[in-house]
Order: sequence, then structure tokens, then C-alpha cells
Amino acid sequence: MAVTRMVAIKSLLHTAAAAATSPAAAMFRKSHLLHSNQARRVRPFSAAIMSPPSKAVIYEQQGPPDQVTRVIDVPPVEVKEKDVCVRMLASPINPSDINRIEGVYPVRPQVPAVGGYEGVGEVHSVGSAVKGLAIGDWVISSPPSSGMWQTYVVKDQGVWHKVDKSTPIEYAATVIVNPLTALRMLEDFVKLSSGDAIVQNGATSIVGQCIIQLARIKGVHSINLIRDRAGADEVKENLKNLGADEVFTETQLQVKNVKGLLVYFTYFLHLYPSLSMDD
Repeated sequence: MAVTRMVAIKSLLHTAAAAATSPAAAMFRKSHLLHSNQARRVRPFSAAIMSPPSKAVIYEQQGPPDQVTRVIDVPPVEVKEKDVCVRMLASPINPSDINRIEGVYPVRPQVPAVGGYEGVGEVHSVGSAVKGLAIGDWVISSPPSSGMWQTYVVKDQGVWHKVDKSTPIEYAATVIVNPLTALRMLEDFVKLSSGDAIVQNGATSIVGQCIIQLARIKGVHSINLIRDRAGADEVKENLKNLGADEVFTETQLQVKNVKGLLVYFTYFLHLYPSLSMDD
């Protein structure tokens, strides 16, 4: 029985060896080699990088935000070679965001649109051609870019700028829209020198508070107007702690010649910068 099995195996091997040298086998090897080479050529084109599924706040028409916005599930988006996928950590609700949804802001995206215009996030993945950014970096969008009210945002690498991860998250999320607006208001209209004075209304807004702080850094005095409200004294104190020189309510300035009064204030501060008008 063992001899029979051995003969059968030898016969099978002999047959296989003969078949291996046959013209059909040669054709098979040639075909297999061709497919193998094609596979090697195709292999570098790996599967596309995709973002995770996301949730987003969208609006499909302009109107009251509480009526036209809703949260939807967004399918994965391809991360192209120059794209960066960012997991959003924080994004503010600015008055201008509300105005865009209402349709009254001069610059607004076409609907349907995802809300939000600034924020800070963490790099989740990068395209193959992205340089200077790595997974785990914190980034902000600059200039401001629409669509920040979602869990994952995919945009070209040119939109994203790295920030230090030690920055308080609420500062990083809000550093673009209001602080830069305040800076341009101080620098783009007239040349201000140390000792000059400015007057602003709406001083309790974020832009107003940024102006107070930037003006103090520049050595520029600020006279600030606020609306009448309960707790106005506390508001005044808070603004002075930021660096405001003077804070007045609208009622305090109910005089016939407001322009003349403001000219007097600026002249007074220019002559006596170390004095307060309450002294």
C-alpha cells in the first residue's frame, strides 16, 4: 500500500513538472506576471483619506436663527492632498454670525450654509501634500472662514494657522473677528500717537473692550460711552479695569452740544493725562 502511494505521488509530481514546462503554463506565468506588475503600479494609489462623520448647524434660508437653523449629520468628506481635517474644539456665536443667518450682514455665504465664522480646533488628519501642520496641532482659521459650527471641518491648508496649545481655548477661538476689527479701527483711519484720545460708543461689546485694551497698550486715552442699564456702575468699573480712562452713560451726555463736549474731553485728557474726570 505504501509503495502504491509513493508511486502515485511520484507520478503526480512528474505530471506537474511536465505541465509546468508546457506552453499553457508559460502563458499563465506571463499573464500572472502582467497582473502582478499592474498591481504594483496601482498600489501607490491608496484609499482616499476621509474625515469622520460630523454634526453641523445649518440653515437653508435666511431668517430668525431659532427658526431656520437645525443640527444635521454630515457624511465623511474626502481630505484632498492639500486639505486639513480639523476637529473643532470651540467656536463662538458672534453678533455677525446671527446677522448672516438673518440675511442682513453685507458679507454672507450662499444658502444652504453651515454657521460660524471663526474658532479653534485640533488637526485630525492631513493630506499628502500638507506641510507645516501635524496631527494634534491646534489651529485657527485666518482670514475668517464660514462653516465652523460643525464637529469636523475640512478646508485647504492655507486657511489654517497653528497656535500655541497653551493659549486659553476661549482666547484662541475668538482672536480673529473682534480683536482684529478693533485693531483696524485704531490703525486704518488716522495715525494715533501716544497721548492722543479716542471716543467710542458700544464700549461693552467685545470690539469695544478690545479697543480699550489696545488703546492702553498704545498709550492712547479712551473715552467710552455705554447704554443706561441696571448695574451701570459695575460695568464702568469693569471697563476701567481693562484700561478705560473714562466711561459715561448716554444719560450723562444728554447735552445740546455733544460734539463740543467730546472735544473738551479729548483736550482735557491730552493736557492732563494723569487725571481722572471724577477727581
